[in-house]
Amino acid sequence: MRERHAAGQRESKRVPIDKARANRIPIDWQAYEPPKPAFTGLRVFEDWDLADLAECIDWTPFFQTWELAGKYPQILDDPKVGAAARSLFEDAQGMLKQAIAEKWTTPRAVIGFWPANAVGDDIEVYADDDRAEVRAVLHSLRQQMERNRERPHAALADFVAPKETGKADWIGGFAVTSGTGLDEKAAEFEARNDDYNSILAKALSDRLAEAFAERMHERVRKEFWGYAPDEHLSNQQLIAEEYKGIRPAPGYPACPDHTEKPTLFALLDAENTAGIALTESMAMTPGSAVSGLYFSHPQSTYFGLGKIGRDQVEDYAVRKGMTLEEIERWLGPNLNYEPGAAEKEKEKAAA
Repeated sequence: MRERHAAGQRESKRVPIDKARANRIPIDWQAYEPPKPAFTGLRVFEDWDLADLAECIDWTPFFQTWELAGKYPQILDDPKVGAAARSLFEDAQGMLKQAIAEKWTTPRAVIGFWPANAVGDDIEVYADDDRAEVRAVLHSLRQQMERNRERPHAALADFVAPKETGKADWIGGFAVTSGTGLDEKAAEFEARNDDYNSILAKALSDRLAEAFAERMHERVRKEFWGYAPDEHLSNQQLIAEEYKGIRPAPGYPACPDHTEKPTLFALLDAENTAGIALTESMAMTPGSAVSGLYFSHPQSTYFGLGKIGRDQVEDYAVRKGMTLEEIERWLGPNLNYEPGAAEKEKEKAAA
């Protein structure tokens, strides 16, 4: 099975990284003036209103946690799982109301905006508006699947004004958490052997963290970055991502490299400002947390990186100052080749 999978991967055509870069997302930067955020640096939110976050919950993944297939609210009337979904939803609403009334948890967040420009497939983040000192570099990866010229090979760096355009641009970042209170409640339920309510509390904590990311992004677009001040979208439209700009997170399809998180967390000082830390495996703790980047350009869109070739991985390792083996370990699911295969072939030929 492994050999068949490897053979299939080798047969999947990928364009050379230089060719992919030549087919980047076409943006007319001379005709576009990047919007400046209302502030640069950090803003911390210590105790967000739980009731406000409850209004932004996307309930569909909540039901998926319980292996109930269907979209909310249609799932409540589903002929097969509707009764179970309604009962579960009623219990969740009851626990949510109690959590709000008794303030079980304290949502915390930090957001930041920094001067930035793209340099190739990287994004330079500057210390101040003079843009003379590079404070950090965010690295992006580019699609390499074979496609015609009508469809570009996207990278997140495409959505930030290239340095050579002379355009001043910015990038944002965020880290939000629903807090530890619901996790502590879950532990209390577990101590009483109440597994149902323990899972319910954890699932609600995750939903509230995602809702916090949604609400904060809305405030960013309308107020803190302010590039969409007249936006009026329903919760369903927000869930459907009908807004301008994106908030991709390290580890997700557009930027699957979790090792970009330490750079983001350093920029946000996330452990001190929001109480969110990273484990050795780049998981966030507390677990009910979301972090990512903000892009404002109206052409910015979510995409999947897909499989990438060894030429880009080698280039990426050099850009990040990491070994090829380290990068291959972190990007394993996205590799279009078997790590070490070339060396094995050389050894076999030499023998």
